Amino acid sequence: PRPQRPCDTVGQGTAMGGAGGPGFPLPLLLVLLWPWGSDGGNCPSHCVCASNILSCSQAALTSVPSHLPRFTAVLDLSHNNVSRLRADWTPGRLAHLHALLLSHNRLSFVSTEAFAHVPHLRHLDLSSNRLRVLEENLFSDLTELEVLLLYNNEITTVDRTAFDNLVRLRKLYLGRNRITRFPLELLRDGSRLPQLALLDLSANHLRSVPVGELQALPAWLRDRLYLHGNPLACDCLLFQLVARGHRRRLSAVVDFQEELRCSLPAAPAPMEISILDLAGRQPLNCSEAQEAVLEAHLGDTIALSCDTRLQGVRSRHWVTPGGERVLEEGGNGSAALLANGSLQLRALRPEDAGTYACWVAGPLLNETLYVELLVHNFTLHGPHDTLNTAYTTLVGCILSVVLVLIYLYLTPCRCCCCRGTEKSPAPRDDSINSSVLSTTPNHAASVPGEPSRSSLASAAGPGQNGRFNVGGTPQPLPRHPKAQRKVSDPDSVSSVFSDTPIVV
Repeated sequence: PRPQRPCDTVGQGTAMGGAGGPGFPLPLLLVLLWPWGSDGGNCPSHCVCASNILSCSQAALTSVPSHLPRFTAVLDLSHNNVSRLRADWTPGRLAHLHALLLSHNRLSFVSTEAFAHVPHLRHLDLSSNRLRVLEENLFSDLTELEVLLLYNNEITTVDRTAFDNLVRLRKLYLGRNRITRFPLELLRDGSRLPQLALLDLSANHLRSVPVGELQALPAWLRDRLYLHGNPLACDCLLFQLVARGHRRRLSAVVDFQEELRCSLPAAPAPMEISILDLAGRQPLNCSEAQEAVLEAHLGDTIALSCDTRLQGVRSRHWVTPGGERVLEEGGNGSAALLANGSLQLRALRPEDAGTYACWVAGPLLNETLYVELLVHNFTLHGPHDTLNTAYTTLVGCILSVVLVLIYLYLTPCRCCCCRGTEKSPAPRDDSINSSVLSTTPNHAASVPGEPSRSSLASAAGPGQNGRFNVGGTPQPLPRHPKAQRKVSDPDSVSSVFSDTPIVV
């Protein structure tokens, strides 16, 4: 066989290196390009690794795999047998982790320091586990958390500080638990969870809800509060809350209308009926609520009318958006109850905006009237009025038209009427005006006695190829009573146009 030459060895090395070139064999190149190399950590056994996603779902794990790669962004540990999430479940900081899925495990304990190493978590799923208590400051390290799923657990107690520091939380799912008390402290002042837009408390053990204080919640949260599947006690306030959501076609009411039920006290046993069926039904005999919208400005004094249709009203009172009752005439502060039942508000402030309720008790029926007050944050007659948008647009359009007219009609005059005042330029033999704008009728019929243009051209000196003199010496023309012309310089611009008849 042919002996192997040194160049063959080099060629084989290059072939092994592939695109990496000599000195970078293919296995070494793959190690350098593969993110799960020795520098970032190996992919844990029983897991699937793809880019920055680590999926260990349905792997029969009893604990979180150790030595997780530091660049993991999504960690799926769902459908396993993990029962405890300790503080050291990840020894290193996972700064890139933004989604942690721990649903369908056997979690019964979560350390209050379990999330100290994942500060940028935005999505946390702890649903379908065995959690019973949400301890104080449990999620306080997750300042960037946006979605928290805790449904389908065994939660009975929620500490009032469990959700502290969750300033970006938008969705909180607590459905299908064993909560018996409505956690109103999460919502009352709006400072603990300022961006919360959805609260799911469905399928719990709630028997009552603070309807009066729920009316004071912001509209975006009040309209996305899920309460279906709870053993609520029938109440006219509850009926009006649900009926109002049904009129507004809110998904929390319309989509779960059949599951919004309450228990009526009865002699043999409590009877469960739909909350929307309480209208005109004994013994509560609830009545539909009416709504009105009123707009005002800062500093105004207005009166909210309580125009009830009931005859023989026994009592009435107003409830402010903050849940305070105004019972007597005169009242305190900026709210006062008038003799005709209206509520007067003086020197309106931004915090006076919200939904006011007028509760009217009649001999046979009760009625509730809601007034939605919108307080615009500028004064109507103050020294610094805010310009209306439509007015501002109109003024801008008028100014634009005026500027266009000024541009069209007030520019320097260049019309024919100004030519009479201009000084006539001095005649020049070699100018364009002298030949192009000449009054000589070049296109007219030849005048007897005047030499034609061809004869002038032939009169040029020899060797000029029929052109005029280079020196530009004028050739005397016979005088004619009607016209007299001069010969132009053949090298001037005017000579180019002299042979073209131009009508002026």
